[in-house]
Amino acid sequence: MAGGAVHEELAGLELVDHHCHGVVVDPLDRPGFEALLTEGGRMPGLSMFDTPVGVAVRRHCAPLLDLERHAPADVYLDRRAELGPGEVNRRFLTAARTGVFCVDTGFAPHRVTTVAGLAEAAGTAVAHEVVRLESVAEAVAARGVDAGGYADAFRAAALDAVRRPGVVAVKSVAAYRTGFALDPARPSDEEVARAARGWLARGGRLDEPVLVRHLLWTAVDLGLPLQLHTGFGDSDIRLHRVDPTHLTDWLHLTAGTIPVLLLHCWPYQRQAGFLAAVFEQVYLDVGLTLHHVGPVRARAVLEEALEITPFRKLLYSSDAYGLAEFYGLGALAFRRGLGELLQDRVDADELSLPDALRLARWTAADNARRVYRLPDGH
Repeated sequence: MAGGAVHEELAGLELVDHHCHGVVVDPLDRPGFEALLTEGGRMPGLSMFDTPVGVAVRRHCAPLLDLERHAPADVYLDRRAELGPGEVNRRFLTAARTGVFCVDTGFAPHRVTTVAGLAEAAGTAVAHEVVRLESVAEAVAARGVDAGGYADAFRAAALDAVRRPGVVAVKSVAAYRTGFALDPARPSDEEVARAARGWLARGGRLDEPVLVRHLLWTAVDLGLPLQLHTGFGDSDIRLHRVDPTHLTDWLHLTAGTIPVLLLHCWPYQRQAGFLAAVFEQVYLDVGLTLHHVGPVRARAVLEEALEITPFRKLLYSSDAYGLAEFYGLGALAFRRGLGELLQDRVDADELSLPDALRLARWTAADNARRVYRLPDGH
């Protein structure tokens, strides 16, 4: 009786992509395209098309460019160039069937779409901004501030940033800068001033542990959902330091304040699930992971993430950056993986069909709408 009812439900739902980035607006040659296929650096002698994500692009994205499945890389890239960035972006963004984008604007080494431009390319979608707090802090330092005034200047700048129209959340990349094994306590103004003195003198990105702690507590004070990169990322990550369970003491101290959204999580999706199961304020996704493992392994990752995670705590994100293909591929992997695992539970009589359909709707969009306080219908 159930048949493919869960798959059909997910296929008909617009997603809320609660964490993503812009896509490139300029043509890409083969080296430029391959550089965006990987979280790593250039690897002479190895094509990024010969990776799980590269294979998935040729298999699942080629038909959207009017090519046969598994089209050779050069054929794929020639067709992409023929269509041009605008048409390529439109095809993949509309194929994702995403109704709402929450866009992190703090990472843009390439020329990419604006928040509004991303929504425009997707057709009927709307887009909101996520403010990266490290970018705010680094802008404060660049403008010039003395160590004693840093704490107040950063708080004021962060408040100004989140008051911009369309801002729905903040984000931290503490995972890249210090890892999570930090003193969980709120630092005093004196500690912040001492740490700021050293950081401002040497310059560079915000990687001073006391100031990162201050940033996280400032996020609590701002009152908006806080996105935290965890797990899989580029080679700047020290993976053993970004297990989200390092945040346990801080989560105890911040209980009852703001939603904390753990992004990507792999290979720590089970640890993230534990935190979501025991802390009211914790939510998670497996965003970036899905297009890198591809539709063939998305189910396995989602099953581990959902072993003990309350169904109201799992969100969808693509974490797509640069390549519009990642929007289409991430959405496909999510819909297929979640649909398969829920449908199999229905077929095994471990879950009723009405419950499965409800959980599909929650995870695809409703959970994110609730956390970010987004209205129904965008």
